[in-house]
Amino acid sequence: MQLKYLELEIVNSMKITMKKKEALSAWAFLMPSLVGFVIFVFGATIVSLLISFFDWDMLTPAKFVGLGNYLKLLKSDSFFLVLRNTVIFVIGTVPTRVIFSLLLALILVKKIPGRAFFRSAIFLPVAASTVAVAMIWRWIFNADFGLLNDFLYRIGISQLPQWLINPNWALMALIIFSVWKDVGFSTVLFIAGLEGIPDTLYEAGEIDGASSWIKFWKITLPLLSPTTFFVVVINLIGSFQVFDQAYVLTGGGPANATTTIVYYIYSYAFQRFQMGYACSAAWILFAIIFVITIIQFKNQKKWVYYI
Repeated sequence: MQLKYLELEIVNSMKITMKKKEALSAWAFLMPSLVGFVIFVFGATIVSLLISFFDWDMLTPAKFVGLGNYLKLLKSDSFFLVLRNTVIFVIGTVPTRVIFSLLLALILVKKIPGRAFFRSAIFLPVAASTVAVAMIWRWIFNADFGLLNDFLYRIGISQLPQWLINPNWALMALIIFSVWKDVGFSTVLFIAGLEGIPDTLYEAGEIDGASSWIKFWKITLPLLSPTTFFVVVINLIGSFQVFDQAYVLTGGGPANATTTIVYYIYSYAFQRFQMGYACSAAWILFAIIFVITIIQFKNQKKWVYYI
């Protein structure tokens, strides 16, 4: 009995030693990413909050102004202009992406000829370089010899839009480009959600005599609601943070018509070197996204169904 007890003690101590070694190995693998996150994400976030209370141009000593940068923002007409541009961009892109991606997913989830090719083609713009495809779209949007205006002229439209040089059309051009660029990502998510719905539910609906529309309305949409919720949240956050597409396609112009909040932050931080003012704008953007996300999570219980 004493020998068995010693053997059990040895086995238990070996297990504890192995668990410690596994934990140390796991921490060793996680540490580089964890250190990078603490320094470059969490640390940078805290530093930006501190900078927002200072007037600092990165060349001269910082001067504490308290809430001065935030008050200056709230009194700035230019800030409310870019906020309006951003809200219009969000309203124009998010519903369009969600609807188009859902329609594409409903088509591409079926066993149609060339399904793999079409799925890859839909996702290709997401993987492509924004700079490269934006240069192509600058040619497509060209008012004189662009493909889009050529198509509109051929179908009988005489008053052709001045896409990138008219302030009334530039933001619409940015919305069109953004929807084309990112709709593939949401489509892939919807395809995954549709493939996760059990076929037995559709078979039961057919037995009960349900039409295609009834099956879509009563089975597909409710069971796809968790995916829809995720897609809406991700698209809202991404649309509020749009920068690269406006930077490359329009440069924020004409007449600041496509200047978004993030582009506004970039211009004040790295072109005008008003770091405190830029950081305060960034934190206001964070507050807007945070509040909207919280509201979405609060309201998801009303329309999101989990099985």
